[in-house]
Parts: sequence; structure tokens; C-alpha cells
Amino acid sequence: MVRMGWKRPTYEGRPYDRPEEELVDQGLRFDIGTLLSRRGVLAAGAGAAVAGLAACNADESGAGDAADSGDLAEIPEETAGPYPGDGSNGADVLEQSGVVRSDIRSSFGTGTATAEGVPMTLELTVYDLANGNARFEGVAVYVWHCDRDGEYSMYAEGLEEENYLRGVQIADADGLVSFTSVFPACYDGRWPHIHFEVYPDEASIADSANAIATSQVALPQDVCDTVYAESGYERSAENFARVSLDSDNVFGDDGGESQLAAVSGDVAGGYTVSLPVGVDTTTEAGGGGQAPSGDGGPGAGGPGGDGGPGGGGEPPSDMGSPGDSEG
Repeated sequence: MVRMGWKRPTYEGRPYDRPEEELVDQGLRFDIGTLLSRRGVLAAGAGAAVAGLAACNADESGAGDAADSGDLAEIPEETAGPYPGDGSNGADVLEQSGVVRSDIRSSFGTGTATAEGVPMTLELTVYDLANGNARFEGVAVYVWHCDRDGEYSMYAEGLEEENYLRGVQIADADGLVSFTSVFPACYDGRWPHIHFEVYPDEASIADSANAIATSQVALPQDVCDTVYAESGYERSAENFARVSLDSDNVFGDDGGESQLAAVSGDVAGGYTVSLPVGVDTTTEAGGGGQAPSGDGGPGAGGPGGDGGPGGGGEPPSDMGSPGDSEG
């Protein structure tokens, strides 16, 4: 029976996952979403609320936060695609001075171009599953994705000398890395996504074989619909109408269950894209550190190419052509 006048309780605008329970009993996923959306550990109130969040998250010793291993799974290993720029398939941005940076919108070094698009901040919080799910301080996270036109710097025709939308950050004491970027395109054959690799430390990025995790972030449908209605994303809107999470070559096995980001914000002020990343150093990393082969990228011509083999680092071309890709 529905109680007259009853409304689902919320906290900071977020509906309770368990409406019949107290705030402190909403579970780890609800707590992580709250923390990530506010960019850090916050005071949730007095008394039992503070005690409950503290039990799941930070302690005052600075020893690191822990998560319930039953709630946080290892991030799936995924292909790095044909445009990794990590030295495994030609171009290597990780050997260039200046790659450790938080704002990845512009090229650095000899490059001069700046990527345009709807502003986006990417926040990944890395957990060490082999160490009681503690926050993974000190790991290096390399992020890259396509631009508003569906092209990858360092590989696309005319962008071989550019390296925008690529960068590395070192996880802080909370396991957090943050990148300032722009919302990526949707090229034909792939759900909108962001690539990342996790390395043990900054020194390890010199060799892509050192990656301890390689995966991708999936972007939510409602946000993509909104962004792709903006000027400059017209081709993305067309391509997005032809793809789905369930049919995607990367996310289709589980609908991106553990890779679908939480997103807040709007077009005018920009979006914040957040994802908890569980890394298990006791398992073998199988997604990165090697050149892609077969149909491991966005088509033989690049984003939206003709769907052929993705290995070999062929520069991207028309993002609107039919294709079946994994880049």
C-alpha cells in the first residue's frame, strides 16, 4: 500500500537506494556516489551519520579508505584500442616531458592545437583490492579519448604532431585523479567512452607493459543525448542513434555495469564524470601493454571507418562511416 503523502527520502538531491533505511545504512555505492559528487570526504552531519560514513570511508590516521569487497569489483580489463599513444602501437606520449598534467585540452611540447567541446572534468578514484580495498595512493593513471570530431591526436591525419586529450595524473591520498577535458564524440560502432591505464607509479609509465589495469569509462545515455544536441556534435548525434550499451563490443557483455560513470553538471557549466576503479594487482592485466590487432579499434580508417582491423595505427578518418569497432 502506498502511504498518502509519502515521498522517497533524499540526501543532497540524491534519492535513497534503501528508502526504508536510515542515511547511514544506504550502502557503499550510495556513500561513494556522495563523496565523488562533492570531490572529497565531507561531513555528512553529526552523530550517527558521521560515524557511519567514517566506517566506510576515511579514518583520521590517513592510512587510506577501505571499501567492502562485496560492493567494489575489479574494473574489467578492456582493449586499449589502436590509438593508445603509449608506445604499444607506434606513437608514445608517455615518454614526453609534460605528460603529467591535469588539463589535457591542449597539446604540449611541439603541438599547438586545443580541443574544443562541452567542458568535462573526469574524476577516477582508484582502490587497491589486494590491500583491503584501500585508496590506491601513488598510482599513475593515463587517460586518453577522442575529440569532438571523433579523432585521436597522434594518429589522425593532420594531428600526428598533436597530443591533446592525453595526460597522466598521480593518485592522491584518496586515490583520486582529476582531468580537465572536453566531452568526447560518439563515432560509429562504439558507445561513447574514455580510455585509461593504471600504472604502479609515475616511473612505470615509461613502458606500457607495466600497466596493472587497462579499461574504459562508459558515458550515460541521458548526458550524451544532451551534449550531442549541441553545436559541433551533429555527427555524434547521428552515430549515437545507431549504438547501444548492450550491443557495444566492449560494454555489451554486462551493459557497462561497473564502468558506467556517474555524471553531474550541465552543458553551460560543464560536466563532472566520476567512476570508482577497483584494481587487483594479484590478477594479470590483459588489456594493455601490447599493440591491438584484429578489429580492436574504431574501424580501419579510424573513428567510424569501415569496420576493419584496428591494429597498425592507421590514422582516423570520417567518423560517420558505418563500422563495428572496439577502440
